[in-house]
Amino acid sequence: MTAERRKLDSGTAFSADNQVGVPPLLDHLRNAARDARSKRYVDLFGACAVLSGNRHIAAKVACEVLMRCLDQALGRRPVMFRIGERETSFDENWLLALARTLKAGDTPSVTFLLHSQVPKSAHRNLVFLVRSVVESLDQVDNVIGLS
Repeated sequence: MTAERRKLDSGTAFSADNQVGVPPLLDHLRNAARDARSKRYVDLFGACAVLSGNRHIAAKVACEVLMRCLDQALGRRPVMFRIGERETSFDENWLLALARTLKAGDTPSVTFLLHSQVPKSAHRNLVFLVRSVVESLDQVDNVIGLS
């Protein structure tokens, strides 16, 4: 099956909601993924344990830790495009869908998304990181008046 045939319809759970521009969360994740490429290995479980102790520090570095540890949770390196790219990869769409469902409190959808890509042992840590990223972006949006 070619990549062209596998393109997702705009109405699927993994789509970017037909937005003309790229969601700010996605650009934020792409930037963190780019920066994390050259940094050393970080253990997913250890990183979450360190972050959970101080909420202010966690809010600042959660995105970087998420992107540095996402390959451990997925069992492979995620596909992340450049900042500003209009196309989105499956991994980017999956992360956006996970962030949306966590923000909405849609537990069945969160469970489905996690079970579809992540081993059960990494669920809690991944949810913690994604939730931290979403909350930190919401705080920034509230401060500068975007929400």
